[in-house]
Order: sequence, then structure tokens, then C-alpha cells
Amino acid sequence: MRTTKSKQRSVRRQLDEKLSLSTPPHSLLEELSSKCTTNPNPDNTFQYAFALSKSNQRSELQYSISMLDSLVKNGYEHQVDCMFGSATAHYLLGNYNEARFLCEAILRNRPENEAAAQLHTAAVSAKDDKEEKMVRDVAIGGTAAVAAVGLALLLGGRKRS
Repeated sequence: MRTTKSKQRSVRRQLDEKLSLSTPPHSLLEELSSKCTTNPNPDNTFQYAFALSKSNQRSELQYSISMLDSLVKNGYEHQVDCMFGSATAHYLLGNYNEARFLCEAILRNRPENEAAAQLHTAAVSAKDDKEEKMVRDVAIGGTAAVAAVGLALLLGGRKRS
């Protein structure tokens, strides 16, 4: 199913707002970390890693990805949830291709997963906007360079007269 750019941006804005409101408080992260340390098991690790996947700290997002990916590799029973948490962390880090790839893997097995579909749409939109901005920046930079060369030639030509 294809969606328009405006629809994609709308989904992305809604998801970004949802994610900004779901940043875990430091006290919860400390509690889950302590629980994970005192009683290490896959469920406690998952709870901690999934909470970290919505953090606003780059290092915590990276740590959540490593824990969630490790759970998947070790055959943890809630693999789709691990993949979604990892995709969320990648999205928040700006790794839109990786987030999209993980969402597509989820949707191949669970096409009804609305959260993965929304995150996929948001990742596609964010990647497109990032690429459009880069093209605009290059065009502006190129135009400025051409103008500078033209001005230099114009000023250089005046000195000779």
C-alpha cells in the first residue's frame, strides 16, 4: 500500500509526538536496571532494554539495540517485540534504513501489526525528508559557489581595466 507524502508526514508527526511522551523516567530505568542485575533473566533484560529503546540518550538507545538484538539471537520468545524495540531505537537514532528493514521483517510475519506499520511509514518519511534536505543543501551550496566564482571573475575583470 502506497501512501502520499503528506500522509507519511502526518503519521511521522503523530509517532514522534507519541515517542516524545513515552520517554522513560530515570527512576524507572534505574529500577529496571537493578531488577536486571539482581535477577538476571531474559524477561527482565527485555523489560529494561525495551524501556531504554524509547530513551532520549544516544548511548542508552545503542545499549538497548545491543540487548534486544542479543535476545533475538538467543531465541527469546518475544522476538517481534524485541525487533520493534530495536527498530524504535534505530529510528530515534536517525538510522531510518535499519528501522525500516526491521519493520518490514515484522510486517512480513505479522502484517496486522499497526505499530510496526506506523514506524515503517515514519522511517520512510524521515529518510525521504533527510535526503530532500541534503539535495537542497547541495543545490544551495552549488549556487553559492557559482555566484562566488562569478563575482570573483567580475571583480577580477574590473581590476584589469
